Amino acid sequence: MDKRHAYIALNISAFFFGLSGILGKAVNASPAAIVFGRAWFAWLVLAVLMLCVRGFRWQRIGQRGLLLILGSSIVLAGHWLTFFISVKAAGVAVATLGFASFPAFTTLFEGLAFRERITRREALLIGVICLGLVMVCPAFSFSSQSTLGFFWGILSGALLAGLILCNRITAANVRPVQAALCQNVVISLLMLPFAFRALPQAAAMDWFYLALLGVFCTGAAHSLMVTSLRFVKARSASVFFALEPVYAILFAWWLFNERPTAKMVAGAALIIVSVVLFSRKGKNG
Repeated sequence: MDKRHAYIALNISAFFFGLSGILGKAVNASPAAIVFGRAWFAWLVLAVLMLCVRGFRWQRIGQRGLLLILGSSIVLAGHWLTFFISVKAAGVAVATLGFASFPAFTTLFEGLAFRERITRREALLIGVICLGLVMVCPAFSFSSQSTLGFFWGILSGALLAGLILCNRITAANVRPVQAALCQNVVISLLMLPFAFRALPQAAAMDWFYLALLGVFCTGAAHSLMVTSLRFVKARSASVFFALEPVYAILFAWWLFNERPTAKMVAGAALIIVSVVLFSRKGKNG
């Protein structure tokens, strides 16, 4: 793979991640059952990948690495669970834009965890993201399902930021694909007690959607992303992942007739532009 193919792979990866909400809404099951199915199929495809690809061979994991994997697995399970709760309550577009706020949380959490000073430019971008979130929110009413779903989406973004920090530490101890495999195994075990009653009732089409979610939107997307980062800088890759809400909104409009309002489009534009600018802060600031 060269840089051109890495950019193509990143775009495909962002496309698959953008489909997560679509498939989650299509599955007629609880969020816990969706998370279990996603993790189950993901670890299967990652296991096959590690067996077949020479560069992804298994390495021994120490006690520190195991503890980091356990912690990051709990955070990842929470991120997926809150995201699918948001999708069911508020729709794909609102849920995806809610969790797209994660760069703001990442900056705040990094500042607290690693004592990294937040610059004026970063503070301004956080403010713009907050403004975009206010514009995206359907209506501020705690009795409204869509409003509550929107806040679940923001919580999902906060958990994703926590996951990024966990993975930043975990990457120094465990290979990324190997860590992802272990995380999905742990999540499958964590979610099984909450999902096992719903699983026998799932229709064949629900299992098909779960397989797509686990194989393509998790296992394949993660593998493409990890492989691409060997040839492309992380800040450049982040620009592609700013497209994830765009894909989600377009597919939600097409498949579920979730027509975005003008205010939502304007708020989405603010969030996406801010994410792109965040991804370039390493170059300019």
